[in-house]
Amino acid sequence: MSYKRYAIKVKNITSLQQILIDLKPNRCDSDVFINQKFDVTKLVDYVNNKKEQGIDITYFYVFLTAIGKVFYNRQKLNYFVTNRHLYQHKDIKISFVAKVDFSDNSKEVMVMLPILPKDNIVSISKKIKNKIDMIREDGNDKDGLNNLVDILGKIPNIIRIPLMGIFKLLDKKGMLPSSLIEDNIYYSSIIVSNLGSIKCGAIYHNLTNFGTCSSLATMGEIRDEIDSYGNKIKVCEFGINFDERIADGYYFAKSLKLIQYIFDNPELLEENIENKINIEDRK
Repeated sequence: MSYKRYAIKVKNITSLQQILIDLKPNRCDSDVFINQKFDVTKLVDYVNNKKEQGIDITYFYVFLTAIGKVFYNRQKLNYFVTNRHLYQHKDIKISFVAKVDFSDNSKEVMVMLPILPKDNIVSISKKIKNKIDMIREDGNDKDGLNNLVDILGKIPNIIRIPLMGIFKLLDKKGMLPSSLIEDNIYYSSIIVSNLGSIKCGAIYHNLTNFGTCSSLATMGEIRDEIDSYGNKIKVCEFGINFDERIADGYYFAKSLKLIQYIFDNPELLEENIENKINIEDRK
């Protein structure tokens, strides 16, 4: 097995967790759907204030930074299961699909964003902007997997289907070439989709058995709502999928609580993304 190139095997897992993995060996059979509505009132004020200061950030940049902080604080979210064993990614990578332009027939390019310990909202914003600008200026990204997808998609079925079978077998054995992993969204820590940018609500999107990605999140449009006290607030709905084998429901619930805490304290986005956040200590 060659998983050690990009992952560390997790030892001392609970008996219940191992049995759950045995009962549900496939990721698609272990897909948990969570709908969560977050109060982003303070986050909206934060983004607006930054824009007034001439700092170019978007809600998408903010959401990705917040997710990165949560993954550094909640390490089990970076686990994955394959061949009935539990592993942890060696690094944290958030992936998404970028359209070259906003049209029905626009090309789509897979983007892998490494999240480094010293990153913050400023550095992440620059990395995303530079990557997307490069894609839209060049019209595509011909590196690694994106180039292979372009080629495979044009090959006749009689050749393509057996080739895909070989790729899936290599994936299962942990033997895919590094060039097909580095920019492969299915080998990321989490896949995200910003549906709010097209004025759409959050949806659920299933995980796949291919690759090592155990989480997927979609973000809907930010909208006004009245809370239980009659106050007008800003909310954003997330559709989140987890592989239930990597952690229990309590762990996931605390992770969602941490996201809300970051949204309520957006200045945390300016700290190093690796900084630990203890909600109880900050109350």
